[in-house]
Amino acid sequence: MRTTGLGSLPGDDMREWTKVLLEAVDIPFLPELPARPYGDMLSRAIALVTELAADLQPAGWRLTGGGDATASLDQRRARALLREDLDVLEEYADGYVGPLKVQVTGPWTLAATVERPRGDKILADHGARRDLAQALAYGVELHLAEVRKRLPGADVVLQVDEPALPAVLAGAIPTASGWGKHRSIDGPGAVELLSLFTGFGPTVVHCCAARPPIEVFTRSGASGIAVDISLLNEPGWEQLAIATEAGSTIYAGLVPTTGALPNQAQAAAPLIRRWRELGLDPELMKKVVITPACGLAASPSPRDAQARLALLRKIVDTVGEAADA
Repeated sequence: MRTTGLGSLPGDDMREWTKVLLEAVDIPFLPELPARPYGDMLSRAIALVTELAADLQPAGWRLTGGGDATASLDQRRARALLREDLDVLEEYADGYVGPLKVQVTGPWTLAATVERPRGDKILADHGARRDLAQALAYGVELHLAEVRKRLPGADVVLQVDEPALPAVLAGAIPTASGWGKHRSIDGPGAVELLSLFTGFGPTVVHCCAARPPIEVFTRSGASGIAVDISLLNEPGWEQLAIATEAGSTIYAGLVPTTGALPNQAQAAAPLIRRWRELGLDPELMKKVVITPACGLAASPSPRDAQARLALLRKIVDTVGEAADA
């Protein structure tokens, strides 16, 4: 069994976090530090969109209708920050051999968040959301190639973050006026854009919202699924069981991101109990990757976030003992 985090962390010290993560978890990752300007998950994604120009408005990111040559100062700053972070990763992980994870905001969450040049979300325009997804996928491909070039010993895993996808599928994303909702997207449509990102190597799709569409993730070709275990309802557990038996790697969010820190037995209990109730093979539980419930950016301090990451390996011991029992 292994441990990892899901991307975001508190504070603004990339060097310190990079050093910590190379020791604290079994699958280190390039962290997102949203306390820094342009350090959040959306700015990271906009930095990777290399064929479309965008600028930062008071309401958030907006495509400007131009090509890459007309990228705004904000977009160029986001790209510069990402390059600086890769420099730090290359410096501290020099000679590293093993799994290494990078995260990107998925096409549906990006489309539900970024605005078109003339207003409203890109989600409203079928052609625009496809163009954005394709441009993001191309940027991600270049990004992964750059990480592999800098760290040739790393087995790079791509994490695609889709917190807004349940709302997209349910037709629950508000229009610009606030009086209506954008039309829902069907499952095959969601799979189509997600599948643009699952051909670059091992890919885990992460959704820490309630009712994660696990079947969409597996049909897109993702090899892993990351969910907040505390939010899974009965249908969600059934889908997770099917995915597990089909060979998907489950990234089980067991440590809360804020509030009191549970002990390892309390944190592990929901996974162990439901695994047994569903009659799943205990050996498959040993392949689960243990994670926090979601990103840790809301943690009150870097020290608190480190304590939550430290708990992960203790949970591994508890889950492993339960699997052997």
